[in-house]
Amino acid sequence: MALTKLTKNLIDGTFGTEWVSTIQTSNFTAVAGKGYFVNTTSAEITVTLPAGVVGNEVIIQDYAGTFATNKVIFASNGSEKIQGSTDDYKCITDNASVNLVYQDATKGWTADNIETNRPPLVVSYLVIAGGGGGGGSNNGYTAGAGSGAGGFRNSFAGNNTGGGGSAESTLTLSAATNYTVTVGGGGTAGSTSALGGNGNDSVFSSIISTGGGGGGSAYASPPAPLSGGSGGGSTDYNNTPGSRVSNPIQGYTGGTAYGNVTANGSGGGGGAGAVGSNGGATSGGNGGNGLSNSITGSAVTYGGGGGGGQWLYSAASGDVNPGQGGTGGGGNAGTRGSYNGNNGTTNTGAGAGGGSAESTTSGDVVGGVGGSGIVILRYPSGYTISGLSGTTTTIGSDNITTFTAGTGNIQFN
Repeated sequence: MALTKLTKNLIDGTFGTEWVSTIQTSNFTAVAGKGYFVNTTSAEITVTLPAGVVGNEVIIQDYAGTFATNKVIFASNGSEKIQGSTDDYKCITDNASVNLVYQDATKGWTADNIETNRPPLVVSYLVIAGGGGGGGSNNGYTAGAGSGAGGFRNSFAGNNTGGGGSAESTLTLSAATNYTVTVGGGGTAGSTSALGGNGNDSVFSSIISTGGGGGGSAYASPPAPLSGGSGGGSTDYNNTPGSRVSNPIQGYTGGTAYGNVTANGSGGGGGAGAVGSNGGATSGGNGGNGLSNSITGSAVTYGGGGGGGQWLYSAASGDVNPGQGGTGGGGNAGTRGSYNGNNGTTNTGAGAGGGSAESTTSGDVVGGVGGSGIVILRYPSGYTISGLSGTTTTIGSDNITTFTAGTGNIQFN
């Protein structure tokens, strides 16, 4: 019997491999010790490999020379590995003969002409710029305005871009290629004679979110607020709010002051989700609300505008009405006795509050500092990111990497 088996193997020329004569034209599960002619003329075919025993072999032959057109895919048995990985693999070489050998539990099935069958590198992004700095006040007369939120750009399905825009298109990228990531810092605080500074841009690849507009200040030259991702609010010395970036749309405009006279409340900064409110006769306008986004798997609100400064007259007890920061981290305006504006929240791209004014005092009052931005990327879990440091979590078949500071290159590998 042993001689008969050896003679059969020599005749087959495979030394233990038994070839299946039926041409495989659909998905199938291979059996150890067998060879298969696989025809992918009509569609891709998945070969599920058997449970491995050291030294087992499976051979796959491209029957029609079409593996480059419709690939053959190799899937492991349960949690077993292929080439030391739990990923599926593929062969995309016409007329290839794939000789798979099972080595051990560490390496699993191996061959010299297969590669990882990863999905296309389609990346969803949330790119938020730094918020603007709040406007400063001359404490005796003119309140500083709230600043605008940083530009808010999103491509994650089911979530909007800032300013009422729909989700943008995702990016299809290439592995082992450098892509720039920059997390923009918040704008500087304004003073009596200096506007709040614009926030800094955040960047991912070709996507640029523009920093939020600084808030108007009392005696800046000119005192008009700045435009940005969302616009800063205005003071009564130049009652025109900062505009928003509109191409691509990224946020909303700021609010106006109560009037072109002193001793009135200033406008709130624009938010990613709403315009800044106008100031009142003594009250500051609220910052525009931010926008919720669930790219991380949980709904988080970013990009609130800063609250506009109030004007406090001597007969008042307590605060009249400091402008409140918009949802998503916007800074509140200054209060009686603590006139300086409040900062926007870090890593929300939020605007800062404006400085408030009181008739019985004098001196320079500063606005708050804008909140820094954030960059969040969601991509297939078959890839990892190297380069600029970020924090990565996994949800289902996706990785989510969050960058909270810095600038540099990343690669998907």
